[in-house]
Amino acid sequence: MKLKLALAAIALSLSPAIASAMCSGMQFDTTASSCLAGQVWDAETSTCVEPVTS
Repeated sequence: MKLKLALAAIALSLSPAIASAMCSGMQFDTTASSCLAGQVWDAETSTCVEPVTS
């Protein structure tokens, strides 16, 4: 009984680490809504840039 309890405790304590490790390979896309104030979205380069004024 103690062995089963110990194994269950180990499994439960490792689950958050395993779950976060699975998400670490995901890439999050930068979008226009994530640009800093005063910057605009450049669709060609898919990045935030300073606006060009003429």
